[in-house]
Amino acid sequence: MDTFISIFTEFDVAGALWVNIKLTFFAAIGATVLGTILAMMRISPVASFAAIGTSYVNIIRNTPLTIIILFGVLALNGQLGLDLGGGFQQNFFRLAVMGLAIYHAAFVCESIRSGVNTVPQGQAEAARAIGLAFMPAARMIILPQAFRGAIVPLGNVLIALIKNSTVAAVGSVSVEASATMGNALDARGDIVLPIFLAFAAGFVIIVIPVGLLTTWLSKKLAVSQ
Repeated sequence: MDTFISIFTEFDVAGALWVNIKLTFFAAIGATVLGTILAMMRISPVASFAAIGTSYVNIIRNTPLTIIILFGVLALNGQLGLDLGGGFQQNFFRLAVMGLAIYHAAFVCESIRSGVNTVPQGQAEAARAIGLAFMPAARMIILPQAFRGAIVPLGNVLIALIKNSTVAAVGSVSVEASATMGNALDARGDIVLPIFLAFAAGFVIIVIPVGLLTTWLSKKLAVSQ
């Protein structure tokens, strides 16, 4: 037990996990905004918009997240000199957030599109009957109901984002959990299992409330049949 507690005193486990929480928070906002736009494009009656949305989802979903993060660091920053400001470490943090948001937006899009499929067809027909164009109908009628039907898939995407935030280590975000765990293993190779359990327990503590909240919201906002 003393060995386990010593991990938290020797290494900033809580601080590292907090960085992952911040990565998740900002990337979740970006992914939700971009994913909603993509979902609108995918259900749009304009064929070119639908094709762009479909192409984005198919390409990004089948591209490893590590490659997307490395592209931001090596290509956008290293070759093109993209600087998002805030200093050296903050720039890499923002690049990692951008990569995480771009990747998970494809999954948010599909989650919202699955929610759109739960909206009765009559809702869209009624919107057209009263003269609403596609965008106003989607914004005021379809999307609010789609989000209610997509709570569980969106919750699963958020949980995946929390765990995938550790990939930021390959993007030179050296203060997040997986990088800190690597440093801890290098420094204390004699206590590998306790170090692993400490970081694993941290992610369990973060993820379980998200799952419980998702379940509660899905029941709370469920549409009565």
